[in-house]
Amino acid sequence: MYQIVTKRRLNDIVTLMEVAAPAVAAKAQPGQFIMFRLDELGERVPLTISGYDRDKGTIEIIFQHMGRSTKMLAQMEEGDYISDFVGPLGKPSNFEGMKKVCVVGGGVGCAIGYPAAKALHDMGVEVDMIAGFKNKDIVILEDEMRAACDNLYLTTDDGSYGEKGFVTDKLKSLLESGKGYDTVFAIGPVIMMKFVSAVTKPFGVHTVVSLNPIMIDGTGMCGGCRVTVGGETKFACVDGPEFDGHKVDFDELMKRNAFYKEQEQKAGEHICRLTGGVRVG
Repeated sequence: MYQIVTKRRLNDIVTLMEVAAPAVAAKAQPGQFIMFRLDELGERVPLTISGYDRDKGTIEIIFQHMGRSTKMLAQMEEGDYISDFVGPLGKPSNFEGMKKVCVVGGGVGCAIGYPAAKALHDMGVEVDMIAGFKNKDIVILEDEMRAACDNLYLTTDDGSYGEKGFVTDKLKSLLESGKGYDTVFAIGPVIMMKFVSAVTKPFGVHTVVSLNPIMIDGTGMCGGCRVTVGGETKFACVDGPEFDGHKVDFDELMKRNAFYKEQEQKAGEHICRLTGGVRVG
């Protein structure tokens, strides 16, 4: 059992939790993820590790209340216990040789991009970060991101905060202005990562995307997270979750992600076991 040490609502649909998991914290690195299961009847859900404290033995996760399990997790409080919390899984980020990097986060993807930016910044790498949100009300981790990079560019779709436009607009303008990034990290919705990769390709900038499609066991045995990269079949959980964005078949990935959309919507309309019969969804 893994105890929830701290809980903080970042906005109406995003929550940060710190979970006591000493064995995971001892080996966790940026880019890796955990699989949690709320109880013996729960589904396995992957979440990227957004932070860790080896001394305290804790892992930080940030999640959006989207599916059944994440909505149930959001109902839990400090002191409650999660049944299973397995990790660290996946390959850690490879920062070797990087000197000037741009981390691009979309929505909750900023929570995944933040630890990468912080790790690079702490290594002395020059880091810019572009963080995009739909509007001002759902902006998260602004102070943390600003402290983890040299330049933070905030964008909102409606212009209610920061610069109006998409992260791809800002990234393109920075590249056109002569920003000589050797690597761009893109983390967010699949469609966003697809278009970020399309923006960087003409400039020849190495682009890394973090893929989090449907995963079941997190060990590569089920094959549920297959993705085509460079014409070869890869498994996001063990071969990734980070891949060369210029080689990923995003159209195939988006089709796979939408395959169980109807079932996921129905699963969200259930009576929650953890809240004594309160409907979640």
